[in-house]
Amino acid sequence: MKKKKHHTLIKFGDNIRDARNKLGLSQEKLAIECDLDRTYVGGVERGERNVSVLNICKIANALDVKPAALLKNL
Repeated sequence: MKKKKHHTLIKFGDNIRDARNKLGLSQEKLAIECDLDRTYVGGVERGERNVSVLNICKIANALDVKPAALLKNL
């Protein structure tokens, strides 16, 4: 049975994907910069994972944005 994705997690993932694409980074490169697994980053971008505050900060740091930028329009 497939888990239903929450719209907030989907939007959060969209914000990360947008920021990553603006920098021209692949998911793999972002994952390396964040010290996270590439499949984890992919799951976050697809809205499949509920991310911890520490990982939000890691991702924001790697994207050179404030964590709040990733939470906009949620």
